[in-house]
Amino acid sequence: MATPDRFPLPQVSDSTRKPEWLKVRLPHGEGYERVKAIVKRVGLTTVCEEARCPNIAECWGGGTATVMLMGEVCTRACRFCHVKVGAPPPLDPMEPIHLAQAVKEMNLEYIVVTSVNRDDRPDGGASHFASAIRELRKESPRTLVEVLIPDFKGKEEDLATVAEAKPHVVAHNVETVERLTPTVRDRRATYRQSLRVLEYLKNRPEKVYTKTSVMVGLGETDAELERTFKDLRDVGVDVLTLGQYLQPSQYHLRVERFVTPAQFEAYKALAESFGFLYVASGPLVRSSYRAAEFFMKGLMERERVERLG
Repeated sequence: MATPDRFPLPQVSDSTRKPEWLKVRLPHGEGYERVKAIVKRVGLTTVCEEARCPNIAECWGGGTATVMLMGEVCTRACRFCHVKVGAPPPLDPMEPIHLAQAVKEMNLEYIVVTSVNRDDRPDGGASHFASAIRELRKESPRTLVEVLIPDFKGKEEDLATVAEAKPHVVAHNVETVERLTPTVRDRRATYRQSLRVLEYLKNRPEKVYTKTSVMVGLGETDAELERTFKDLRDVGVDVLTLGQYLQPSQYHLRVERFVTPAQFEAYKALAESFGFLYVASGPLVRSSYRAAEFFMKGLMERERVERLG
């Protein structure tokens, strides 16, 4: 484990007033407008828009996007998330096909497919994910497919269903440190269960890359973050993203602190010391972040070239 004197972390401010570095310009640009028009016409639900992601113009303009499967109503009530909670509608069996057709039209280089939790489904929606992966790989064979999945209650058979469809990257977010997990996430989502999910996926024969994300600013300590980085590497996680938690409404958890860009750089150095293939760390970094996706694209292209000899 890295020692504090090796990677000294800057002093944390107690201020929770939104700082200048979190202010972003309105999205614009030709690539952004083209993807926006297609998304609207085909009725895709994108996390980019739903979450008002600050990086939307950079991603859409650069050939990446994040879409959400299985509706907009979640069966879990995490205290950081703005997604609606309740009884979801039935799944649309044509959704995987429509998604694949839209991605082909958008000519995306990298697509991230995520979803709400669907604990109402016998397999949590794993087979729906798998159908989407297969359709995407059939319609857009050059597009890299990352799935950001729920925990499927930790059921290995459902995780296997997703892995066997052969996405290029499988992400599952731990979201926060172990101590804060019961406060931040739904009671059915535990820190140790998420670690087991990531470990199981990493050890499967498909040899997919694994990825996770951690929010900061919820009251975690530096020592807890360091422990989390070690736990994640111990289960083989390849890519880590670190970003600032922002309170989506007055009914959600409040921000305990705004982490400075300098502190994010220090966290990045600390995380990298554990051996992740890539760490994206910054105030505006989100689970799906173009810099991390660009790294994965480059990594897999190099591997393809090496295989061809």
